[in-house]
Formats: sequence, C-alpha cells, structure tokens
Amino acid sequence: MAQNKKNKQESNDSLDYNESSTYRKIKCDTFTIEGFSRAPVMTFWRIPEFKLGFDLGWQPWEFMGSPKWFISHCHMDHVLALPAYLARRRMMLMDPPTLYVPEQKVGDLRQFIAAFCKLEQSALPCDIIGVRPGDELDLSRELVATVHKTYHTVPSVGYIVWERRKKLKPEYLELTGEQIRDLNLAGVEISYEIRFPRVAFLGDSSARGLDENPDMYRADALITEMTHLRVPANGGAQLKGHMQLDDYVARQDKFQNKKIILSHVSIRYPQNDIERQLKIKLPGLLDGRIELV
Repeated sequence: MAQNKKNKQESNDSLDYNESSTYRKIKCDTFTIEGFSRAPVMTFWRIPEFKLGFDLGWQPWEFMGSPKWFISHCHMDHVLALPAYLARRRMMLMDPPTLYVPEQKVGDLRQFIAAFCKLEQSALPCDIIGVRPGDELDLSRELVATVHKTYHTVPSVGYIVWERRKKLKPEYLELTGEQIRDLNLAGVEISYEIRFPRVAFLGDSSARGLDENPDMYRADALITEMTHLRVPANGGAQLKGHMQLDDYVARQDKFQNKKIILSHVSIRYPQNDIERQLKIKLPGLLDGRIELV
C-alpha cells in the first residue's frame, strides 16, 4: 500500500497538465510567489519552495501538492476551491493537508466541508487548526509562521513566514569543535535564534492591519490588497475592511520590502485605469518594487 501511494504521488508529478496561464509567477531572491487575486472573484497564492499557500479561492491542479494552507478569512472568493483541493488530494492518495483558519470560523469551515462530503458521499480528510493573533506555528526546522490581527468585515488574520537560523553565542565563538560538542552534550544552550521575515500575507484588511503589524513592512515580499483605486461612491460602506490606492501613497516611505504585490483590485476597474492611476500616484512604482496582480 505504501508503495502504491508513492507511485500515485509520483504519477501526479508527471501529469502533463497545468493552468499556469491563470496565475502570475513572481521570482524573489530565494523563493517564488505564484497566484492571483481579484475582488470578489478569487484569491489564491502559494510559495512552492516553502510548501505552503495562502487562501484557496481557486486551486490550479499543480497547487495540489502544497500540503499547508493559511486561510485569512472565509469569504467566498478566498475559500471556494477548498473542497476541490481536498477531493483532488484524496483522489491522488496524498496525505491529508493542514488548514490554518481564524479560530472563530473553525466550526463553520467544518460544516462547509461536511456539506460537500454529503454531496460527494465520500470523505474529504484534512486537519483544521484554529489560529488567533499572536500564535506561532512551527513549519519546519527553518521556517515558522506568525499570526497577526487584521481588520476586515468578518474574523480575519494575516500571516508572516519567517526563516530562522541558529547563531553561536558570542562567548563561545573562540571554542574548538570538541569544546562546543561537550557543551552541547552537557545541555548548555550555546546558540540563539535569529529570524528573517520572508513573506507577509495581509489578506483582506484596512490599512490598520499593516500599521499594527510593522514586520509586514520588513518582509522580503509583501502580498497585500488594494481593493479600491479611490473612495467608492457610497463612501466608507464599501471601503470598510479594505485598502485604497491613497493608503499606499500615504505610507510609501514605510515599505522596506523587496517586492510589494498589490492585488485584490475590484473588478469594477478596467485594467488600464488601474495601471494609469498607479503610475500617476506612485511614479516609479516604489523603485520598481511594486507588482500589480
């Protein structure tokens, strides 16, 4: 059975089918960000090198191999493809994935999945973990994710994925390898951890979500939202829980990111209008760091 499972996974890797034309691929220094977002149609992102993704408003076939997904909130355009993702992994005999979701929505998400189980008359196995701001999630020896409060119209969170490394404490730098080994065996803590914010995912949020999470401004790559180009005709009703272009203009000196992915723009705006307004208000696109998706 184990060999059969392995063969199934390998056959999945070799399937000659992909949907890469439906999403963007953005190269960063040591990882790739793949995905797309348009309000209120779909939002989906993944970092294949880290084996994780953010939100599942759509699920290209090749995204199926990512086993960990971080859900920012449960609006339709951010979770609609979740049942398809679970069913595909089950069909390919892959291990149940892990889903991280705001703790207030764990029960609702289970009911959502259960409804599809009833329709399909089969199981959609997964591990659902409720999270809240302040949580730390160990992903591997090198990676850890932190959960951050955001401000949307429903319970929501953002995430930062950090790379962590061990550094030898200064007082032990002059020791030999044998001396360091002996201290390790004796249970002495000879190193300390340093962290580097690699990817920040805001999800849907007002600008307050960025301002109260300053580490997002420092991440190598920031995936953020810009739903509106300007204040909507009905004012704050539609703007609530979202950002607009002027929010970025007002904060342009705060962004230390190497890549700033502006996404989730409303479908009410034509693409040429989005690009024109962005170039007018942020000429140079913050030294070319902005990627409009």
